[in-house]
Order: sequence, then C-alpha cells, then structure tokens
Amino acid sequence: MEPKAVPEATSVRNVPRAVWILGFVSMLMDVSSEMIHALLPVYLVTVLGASMSTVGIIEGMAEATASIVKIGSGALSDWFGKRKWLAAAGYGLAAFTKPVFPLATSVGLIVAARFVDRIGKGIRGAPRDALITDVTPSHLRGTAFGLRQSLDTIGAFVGPLLAIALMWASSDDFALVFWFAVVPGFLSFGLIAFVVREPDAPPRAAPRWPLSVESAKLLGGAYWKLVLVAFVFTLARFSEAFLILRAQQAGLPIGWTPLVLVVMNIVYALTAYPAGILADRLDRRNILLFGLLLLVAADIVLAFSGTLAMIGLGVVLWGLHMAFTQGLLSAMVADAAPAHLRGTAFGAYHFVSGVAMLIASTAAGFLWDAGGPQMTFLAGAGCAVLSGGLLIALGGTPRRKA
Repeated sequence: MEPKAVPEATSVRNVPRAVWILGFVSMLMDVSSEMIHALLPVYLVTVLGASMSTVGIIEGMAEATASIVKIGSGALSDWFGKRKWLAAAGYGLAAFTKPVFPLATSVGLIVAARFVDRIGKGIRGAPRDALITDVTPSHLRGTAFGLRQSLDTIGAFVGPLLAIALMWASSDDFALVFWFAVVPGFLSFGLIAFVVREPDAPPRAAPRWPLSVESAKLLGGAYWKLVLVAFVFTLARFSEAFLILRAQQAGLPIGWTPLVLVVMNIVYALTAYPAGILADRLDRRNILLFGLLLLVAADIVLAFSGTLAMIGLGVVLWGLHMAFTQGLLSAMVADAAPAHLRGTAFGAYHFVSGVAMLIASTAAGFLWDAGGPQMTFLAGAGCAVLSGGLLIALGGTPRRKA
C-alpha cells in the first residue's frame, strides 16, 4: 500500500509548471476566439443572411480543418522530437488571423478567416497535448489534462462575457468586439513563444516518419478502439453554435446570445479539473459513460424545452458532459499511446474526431432546416447512446494507467 499515491494525484502543487503555462496560453487564445465565435453564428444569420445549413457547414468545415491538420502536426512533432515551436506556430497563425474578422464584409471572407484560424488550431493541438504528456507523470495525467481544460475553459466564458459587455456598450457593434478580440490572441502567442520551455528529448535512434502502417500497428488495438468510440461520440457533439441559435430562437436577445457560452463554459471550467481528479482515482470508462449520459440528458432537454430557463438547464448539462469527457479522452489517448508516437496518436485521434465533427455539424444544420431543433438534438442523443453501447461492447479501451 502506498498512502501518498492519492494525495500526489490530486495535488495541484504537483502539476508541472509547463502545464500551468500552457493552460494560460490556451485561456488567452480562448478569450480571443470566443469573443468572436460567440457572436459569429448570429452575425452570419442576422447580418449576412446565412441559412442554418450554411452555419452548420461552416462550423463543421472549420473544426474538421483543425483536426485534419492535427494528424500532420502531431506526426511532425514525433519526427522532430520537438513540440513547442510547432504549437507556437499554430497559436501565432491564429493570432494573425483575428484582424480579418472585423474587416470581413461577406460570408466568403468569414469562411476564409475561420478556415485559416482553424488551421492554426490544428497545428498547435496535438504537439501541445503531447508536450503535456511528456512533462507529466503518468499518475497525474487526468489531473493535468483536467487542469489545462479548466484554464482553457475560463477563457471560453470570459470571452463571451467581454463580448456581451462590449455589445451593450457599443449598441451591438460587431466589428468593435472583433477588434478587441485581437489583443488576447497576440498575448497568447507571446506567452508560448517566450515563456514555455520544452524538456530535453532523450537520446534516440534516427526517427522514422510516423505516418505509416507500422506505426498504426504499434499504436495498438486498445488505442484504435478508443478512437472508434470517440468518432461515434463526436457525431453526437455538434458545434455549440446550435446552442446559441437554440437560445435565440427561444427569445434571447441578440446582444445577450454570448451568455449561452458563458453559462456552458463556467460549468465546464468548474467541473473539468475535479473530473480529471476522479479519472485518476476511478475507472476511466465509467467516468466516460457518465459523461455520455449527461450529453443524452442535455439533448433531450434542448429538444423539447420551450422556455429560456429550460434551455439554460440544457446548456448546463452540455457543459457538464464536456467536463466529464474531453480531458478524460485526452488522458485515455495518453495512456494508450507509446511514448515515441504520442504526437501521432493525438493527431490521429483529433483527425478522426474532426471528420466526425464535420459530419455532425453539417447534418445538424440540415436536420434543423428540415425538422427544427427537435430533430437535431434527438439525433445527437441517439448517437450518444450508440457510442456508450460501443464503449461497453468493445471492452478493450484503456481504463487507467497502471
């Protein structure tokens, strides 16, 4: 018996400094991005005249682009044996894209800016997650990913709060809000470029290009089962843009629509770190199943609610499901992947999730146009149930690191 194992796993003091810094990097970029994204669906529909299907395609393509790029950046980080500067390049590209949003006057320019911004997200994601895994002891991985996700999510509700305040002060001046979003984006890039330090890589043989059949086999069956579960689960988790549009449809004024992301992300931020601690102490598959049940509940509430209060409950449940699944899935990927293929493993996982997000968000838009929000959210609930059944049936997904 080792009585100190649990306190080590649950103590925030033992989380490496680099994880904290990367959390603040994510937080600042999320402040920047969410100031824009919290208003973008409404801006597209009410100002530029886009349809729900168009919003779904834009959101799906944006997230899919990020995830497709992640597979290449993750493999490059394994090949080079370096993670930081790939991640920094991704944050820099996203920062330099932000000024395009206030200058855009058409749906086409918005699509282009969103596309390039998501390329930046794709470049940074897998190397950053692999770097967190590199610097974190195995017994702290759930805690570390939960902490980074909590800091990231603080930015995700601070951004919409700033957007609400600026929209109120400027009488709904979208461009002004978009210009203010530029500042935290560049602060994020500066923090990772000049403050984060990457640990020295251990000596190794001449690296092979990781995107190969041999590498896919080395990742192992448990890893690929987890990726399959994540694919089906992501089909149920379409863009949060549809939460915003659902609240607006229920009567929330345009200037207050960012409040949807504020509520969701406050819940997410407050519960992601405790969920990470639970993932280090309990069976990770059971925690993931609980998160899937929360998503089913959120979808059902959002499908049938007619009041803003009930929409709010659905948004809270959506935030809870994010807290109990997103950081946990990253920790499970870290457990399953060999050390020399961590970047590739995260890249492939994000790639598959991105393809599923493209399908989910595109389908959500068309389902909304065809049958309203009920059809969209009930389809999401069905996919969540299917992913839970798949998780139970496969059985070989990693539970926790020994």
